[in-house]
Amino acid sequence: MNYYKDNMTILKGNIVYTKTKEEFIIAKNSYLVAVGNCIKGVLEKLPEEFKEVPVRDYKDNLIVPGLVDLHTHASQFNIRGIGYDKELLPWLESYTFKEEAKFKDKTYGRKVYKEFVNELYRQGTTRAVIFATIHEDTTQILMDLLNKKGICAYVGKVNMDRNSPEYLIEQTDESIKKTEEWIQKCKDKYDAVKVIITPRFVPSCTTSLMNKLGELAGEYRIAVQSHLSENVSEIQWVKELYPESKSYAHVYDDFGLLGQTKTIMAHGVHLNEDEIERIKKNNVFIAHCPSSNVNLSSGIAEISQLLKKGVKVGLGSDIAAGEKLSIFNSMACAIKISKLRAACLKDKSKPLTISEAFYLGTKGGGEFFGKVGSFEEGYEFDALVIDDYKLWKFEKGSIEERIERLIYLGDERNIIARYAFGKEI
Repeated sequence: MNYYKDNMTILKGNIVYTKTKEEFIIAKNSYLVAVGNCIKGVLEKLPEEFKEVPVRDYKDNLIVPGLVDLHTHASQFNIRGIGYDKELLPWLESYTFKEEAKFKDKTYGRKVYKEFVNELYRQGTTRAVIFATIHEDTTQILMDLLNKKGICAYVGKVNMDRNSPEYLIEQTDESIKKTEEWIQKCKDKYDAVKVIITPRFVPSCTTSLMNKLGELAGEYRIAVQSHLSENVSEIQWVKELYPESKSYAHVYDDFGLLGQTKTIMAHGVHLNEDEIERIKKNNVFIAHCPSSNVNLSSGIAEISQLLKKGVKVGLGSDIAAGEKLSIFNSMACAIKISKLRAACLKDKSKPLTISEAFYLGTKGGGEFFGKVGSFEEGYEFDALVIDDYKLWKFEKGSIEERIERLIYLGDERNIIARYAFGKEI
């Protein structure tokens, strides 16, 4: 019994999660039981053997899985909400590259990254996959801050050796050398913060660099993240750079950067059927970033069809092309723009449901980290406790309606407790 008492966490409340995207699992006035970082189960009543374990009773509040952000740029935190009259490529040139160049200064980098990590925490994001910049020293500062805060993350030192401003470009050999040194220094340094290979996107990386990054990913068995088919102009640019390649996705695949190790590709707004099949076959995750796709006029990804075809999909805030770091905000935006696509394009797409959006922001994205994003037995213990009292001026709705209102109207003020990687943070 001492083992249980010392290692077990029991939360009581209205427990909500998804096993599949089709429906919520709801356990009213029930117990979420975890041993260390492992979910033991959701129980209506506690067995006698647990009677000595303290229960954290959250009464009528909601208990949901921690939120998962599959794609965001920590270095762009200070330029949120700026330049959205532009499309992707002009926005990068006018705002993003200039901001990222500032991270050569470790003092500036620490200041911005501290605010970014604090905001991740406030918004209930317990797992995140993050782009930093080309600067390995400030990238490590970001990793240190995430580790200290208790947020589980993959963090990437960005690579870019062509088609970039003089003030934000690497020499190919230098990029490779610094990336490998950073990998060796950081890959085993933290319990819950990991390195990830991060070519910015195809236009900013030479053939030599892409080839070597694929080799590093394979040699060290490291995950990969990048951007794919976000914007029509970007896709045309890739065709001009690689006219012999079958598609944008095939360029990554040719260099060992599309599922040869665990991979996330952000956006996938304009994928063709061949790309979708290759992404599915290689078990690549698509990070759907609805807010940024609207803000930069990139388009509306066909998420319902990707899900139907068995592609793995999660949500990304995509700061700063996305304006908010909230995954609840990403859920709401994903639903709304899916309705626009279904209504206006008259294709095979169907609007996303509340349970589907919730699934994408928890278990769907969480799968990239392993058994994460659900309260099923054997899953890792990430959870948020939600007090939604102030969202209901009068009588509360059903549990499903409370989740829906939380997605559309809730914010960080409703989160009263956060658990990540088996402990309260």
